[in-house]
Amino acid sequence: MTSNSLFSQAKKQLPDNMFAPLAERMRPASLRFYLGQAHIVGRERLLGKLIKADKLTSLILWGPPGVGKTTLAKIIARQTKAHFASFSAVAVGTKEIKQEIELAKRRQEMLEQRTILFLDEIHRFNKAQQDVLLPHVESGRIVLIGATTENPSFSVIPALLSRCRVVVLNRLEKDDLRNLLRRTLRDKTKGLGKQQLKIESRAAAFLLDLSQGDARALLTILEIAAKGKKSGGRIQLGDIENAALSRSMIYDKNGEEHYNVISALHKSLRDSDPDAGLYWLARMLEAGEDPLYVGRRLLRFASEDIGNADPQALILAMNVIANVKFVGMPESETALAQLVIYLARAPKDNSAYTAYRQAAADAKKTSNAPVPLHLRNAPTNLMKELGYGRGYKYAHNYKNKKVDQSHFPDSLGRRKYL
Repeated sequence: MTSNSLFSQAKKQLPDNMFAPLAERMRPASLRFYLGQAHIVGRERLLGKLIKADKLTSLILWGPPGVGKTTLAKIIARQTKAHFASFSAVAVGTKEIKQEIELAKRRQEMLEQRTILFLDEIHRFNKAQQDVLLPHVESGRIVLIGATTENPSFSVIPALLSRCRVVVLNRLEKDDLRNLLRRTLRDKTKGLGKQQLKIESRAAAFLLDLSQGDARALLTILEIAAKGKKSGGRIQLGDIENAALSRSMIYDKNGEEHYNVISALHKSLRDSDPDAGLYWLARMLEAGEDPLYVGRRLLRFASEDIGNADPQALILAMNVIANVKFVGMPESETALAQLVIYLARAPKDNSAYTAYRQAAADAKKTSNAPVPLHLRNAPTNLMKELGYGRGYKYAHNYKNKKVDQSHFPDSLGRRKYL
């Protein structure tokens, strides 16, 4: 037997994905082992029924990393009789997509076979690229499954979004991750079962907390922690800590989470909760958010939610922004923290915000309304002859410096915003 045939025989005995990362090896092959998301694929749920019946319509799978978007697509690929084509929007362009659509047309005409096109990270496609998909999704030539971590309201064009069912996937619960951890340590074919490893309870608890509902993160950290361990060894807290050193905080400065966190900070301050305000401030700064952006948002809060209840808040916010520009990080984190505490504890008044919104609405509706003659400036004789400024009451000539005259366009009448 030649060396080549020996190599071929040995290769056939190896699992196809034995060299793949642990997270890839542990992907479930069917809905039976699919983690979490019972609200969409549980018993009697519509999506689960559609998958089993092979009657899928176009979908947008939206959820944070590591919650099973790609896994769900691969389960569909195994179960469907349709041709399944998988692409990543990071790696392909419209050329490859158009080629696949042309093939889909031929399959439909010659074989009467549907095509399911899975496009991972669909939010990476720009409007023009997404437009290429639109007529073929609309005609049914392809069934599109797009996966995204970004809010599809912002990242998928409305015309395409309206033709797809949006399926929201949630972060995995701790019980789901705990089951995955146990299964991985026991599984001798795809997991770490051959090493017969044990994990300390403190290490397991820390790993579950650290994973933040992300199965891929859990398995990646576990795989690093298990490397070099002898058969029958124990994974300790220090192993998990060392394995997780390179794991960054989950915070996308350009994505939806960016706006979610700043919203949480704003609402915490509005509700006069300085502790929560400090927490959300730290979440942003520790993840690398631009401190000037945070300062600008706090400046907005000072005028929108505190206003004239404490005018000093606006001055303090301006001074803190100057501090950030002059001193820089990390020293300015204390000034930002001081501002957050001050804003949370300050009295609240949003009358400037609400009054302006009402005034703005009136201004838009009456943008062409002429300024009343008595309020107009009259620098020339002609203007005076035309009545500019006629009848204007000069407040300083009246008691308490107040006069009774309208300052609104005649068509609007007097208004009360405050």
